[in-house]
Amino acid sequence: MKNYRKPKQETEAQARYRRHRRLVRIGQVLMGLGALVAIAHWIAHLAPTGPGPSPMEDIFIGYPTGALLLLIGAVIAGRTETKNH
Repeated sequence: MKNYRKPKQETEAQARYRRHRRLVRIGQVLMGLGALVAIAHWIAHLAPTGPGPSPMEDIFIGYPTGALLLLIGAVIAGRTETKNH
């Protein structure tokens, strides 16, 4: 006869910790995507396959999008875990 156990209930502290770690990972992924966008735009400026990006792409797509993703990711990943008093 097998011994079936109920899984332990997750405490509030464990749930907060898991949520915090999830937010940190999401922030890190966004930072990585921002870096990839910036690197891809830089490679496009090197123009290995033809003319570089247009001025409109420079203003709206390239570095500003990469920087914005990096900034948002850093804010999300850098948040401190809330503590109970």
